[in-house]
Parts: sequence; structure tokens; C-alpha cells
Amino acid sequence: MVYGICSPEEVRNLSGLEFLQAMIQGRLPAPPIAEPLRFRLVEVERGKAVFEGRAGPHLLNPLGSVHGGWALTLIDSACGCAVHSELDSGTGYTTVETKVNFTRPVDPAGTVRCEGRVLSRGRQIATAEARLLSAEGKLLAHGTSTLIILPPR
Repeated sequence: MVYGICSPEEVRNLSGLEFLQAMIQGRLPAPPIAEPLRFRLVEVERGKAVFEGRAGPHLLNPLGSVHGGWALTLIDSACGCAVHSELDSGTGYTTVETKVNFTRPVDPAGTVRCEGRVLSRGRQIATAEARLLSAEGKLLAHGTSTLIILPPR
């Protein structure tokens, strides 16, 4: 997998959905954050984004549990990409707030799936939700994000 940042010229004419599909297909690089955090976008459709990941020992907190920030990052990413999938070319977004509830510990050696969906999208504000699931389908965490939509420059 190739990691990097896309130039504005590479993505200028791509809708959010087209941009994310190109990333999954390997035509555009995955974001640098995905490499050390070991997660990747695996599915996208309008209003929905799915990530998969595997934590690993490098994400353990001092008590030996996977740090909650990893789950929060997956939830924030799934929510953000779900919203991004509905945006026209040149339109951006950023997270205003993400709230997460942790329900079970993440297995440091297990695979997880994080499914994000748009709940509401206006001209300036969108909300989305995501669920982090174990390989067995058990709910590990769930959360919501509020995002601001940034008009084209």
C-alpha cells in the first residue's frame, strides 16, 4: 500500500465519492495516518464508509489495553469519510466534534471493522454515526460526529 498526500491537481475534479473510491483502488495514496495506526478504508458508497484495522502492541496504554484514542480515530475517520462521500468536487469538510462510547475492550491482536453512515447533511453542517465491531460482530464502541462543510475555494 502507498501512503501520502494528494496534490490539489490530482483531486480537483473528483467528487468525494470518486476520491475515496480511487483511494480504495490504489489509484490514489492512503493517508499517512493509516500506516502507523494500521487501518484502511475498504468500502465506500454515497453516505457510507467502512474501515478495517488491527490494533497491535504499539497502541497499548500503560495498563496493557488498546488506547481508546485508536477507536475514536477510527470512528472519526468513518464518520468523516461517510460525509466526504456525499460532497461535490472541491468541497471540503472537517470535524467539529466527535463523541464516543466504549462498550468492550479492543483485542490488540484482533481485526475490527468500523462502519460510518451520514445521519443528516445540510449546506454547512453534517452529522454521522459509526460503530466499531470486533471480527465476531460484537460492538466495541459507537459514536457520532458533527462536521462542518467547507465551500470550494
